[in-house]
Amino acid sequence: MGYVVSIVNMKGGVGKTTITVNLAASLARDYKKRVLIVDLDTQVNATLSVMSPLDFAKLKQERRTLKTLVNQTINAELETPVAVQDAVYRQVCELETLDILAGDVELYDDYVLSELISTKARSRQQSYEQTWNRVENHLMRMVLKPILRQYDVILIDFPPGDNIITRSALLASHLYCIPVRADPLAVVGVGLLESRLKQLREVERAKAKLVGLIYTSRGQSSNMELRVKQRLETEFGSPNIFATEIPYNVEVAKAVDDFKPVVLNAPHSPGAKAFAKLAPEFIQKLAKTVRGQK
Repeated sequence: MGYVVSIVNMKGGVGKTTITVNLAASLARDYKKRVLIVDLDTQVNATLSVMSPLDFAKLKQERRTLKTLVNQTINAELETPVAVQDAVYRQVCELETLDILAGDVELYDDYVLSELISTKARSRQQSYEQTWNRVENHLMRMVLKPILRQYDVILIDFPPGDNIITRSALLASHLYCIPVRADPLAVVGVGLLESRLKQLREVERAKAKLVGLIYTSRGQSSNMELRVKQRLETEFGSPNIFATEIPYNVEVAKAVDDFKPVVLNAPHSPGAKAFAKLAPEFIQKLAKTVRGQK
């Protein structure tokens, strides 16, 4: 059975997508891991980091995006079902063991989801609140269940913020990593995430374990960054912080323009070399976390 790992921080701009796609590509290319990327962000940055807008438009036209799977899971009567196996876009960037479930710019819409849940509640003669909670608890688990055994690792790229789909994805996750920039605002995002997970754990719904914090950098370090890192190390403990840091690298942006992760597009760049170090550390930390060790 594959491990579902959320790459998550409530704060935007901390490198979640960059880490997701490059870690996935490194695991698939260098370690022959069977990896699935799940793009949960309506900005579809992870999707467009590994395929052209033309390929994405074709998937959307064929209803092979996460939006279709989410909508039909909430209320199967509304659409002709699409099997999750058929929605998966396979062999991303010509890597045999790397696949993606594409995101959708219309994935999360308050009104549409509320209408879907309301329709489901009426059909089952349940209260709206009961149905909402049931959807939150089971939605992403049900989406991923048919393909869980096909992968070693499923990496979920999270958007910033908090909504029913992100909470459902956290509940479906076995593990999570937190990308973080060493600045005070990014730390706020970490705090919000841990607060949300604590709330979910209190009602015995969240089981996800922390693999570790992954530092990303904008450039040269400062005294403020060092203070923030010391604060996070005190709060989380050094075993819960990755030794590998992801540096700022212009090649990452260039790679996105070519619809490829930087580890494939510029393998000798500083960013690519950092991900080459991150992948084995991720494998090691994941194994220790699963065994209950640090």
